[in-house]
Amino acid sequence: MATLLRKIGLIRLHDRDTEDPKHHQGSLKGTKGNTKNNAKQHSQTTNETNNLLSTPEIKAKKLDQHSSKDKPSVKDKQQAKDTKEKQQMGGGGGGGGIGVGKSATSASIPPLAPHRQHCTQVRTRRLMKELQEIRRLGDNFITVELVDDNLFDWNVKLHQVDKDSALWQDMKETNTEFILLNVSFPDNFPFSPPFMRVLTPRLENGYVLDGGAICMELLTPRGWSSAYTVEAVMRQFAASLVKGQGRICRKAGKSKKAFSRKEAEATFKSLVKTHEKYGWVSPPVSDG
Repeated sequence: MATLLRKIGLIRLHDRDTEDPKHHQGSLKGTKGNTKNNAKQHSQTTNETNNLLSTPEIKAKKLDQHSSKDKPSVKDKQQAKDTKEKQQMGGGGGGGGIGVGKSATSASIPPLAPHRQHCTQVRTRRLMKELQEIRRLGDNFITVELVDDNLFDWNVKLHQVDKDSALWQDMKETNTEFILLNVSFPDNFPFSPPFMRVLTPRLENGYVLDGGAICMELLTPRGWSSAYTVEAVMRQFAASLVKGQGRICRKAGKSKKAFSRKEAEATFKSLVKTHEKYGWVSPPVSDG
């Protein structure tokens, strides 16, 4: 048994001793050589790539790409512009909502023109003064009532006309105490004439037309003067009624038909165009 064990040990020693150490070293050298060759090839490839990227064309392309990344797009520019405008409208900082409201209001609603403010003030002062003067009249020629307490819309009662006229006789016979007129004043009064029309009774002739419109040159923009007062206009109207042989309509059915503002405005515009084309006939001085 001992002899057999010695033989097995000798065989193992023999196999180990018979291994070629050069072969073992060669395999190690080969592995190292392959590693060195791979590293060398990778280094050469890297150098070639760097050389290729270092050409002027590639460098320019890389610079363009870099600049395009840094350069903001059109969308970014628009967003930045919108943000800046919002900040400006908001007035910056706290209270931005109030700032936007003020900016929007001032931009969308222009302030009242100084000229218009002046006209409104002049109209108010003038009408207040005239209203006081009419109420101080002692002859009961006319009386004034404000329509719905509106200073710029008057109902005027004409109580007197020429007592020798047929119209005065009609008023007595029909128990008509006054001729009622409506007078409305535009924004730029007294620089523009008021619009005046007859309400009741229904008149014929006397330069009173359809709808109660009144054919008088001084009530047109061309014939008007800011120096005319309401009292002076009413006196001129009373004279025109008599001169034009105005009468109270007594025809059945027609006498009860009321005048309308819409019809009066249309009639007045038409007569103004007609007289602007053909002129106005001025009555002789002797006729008033």
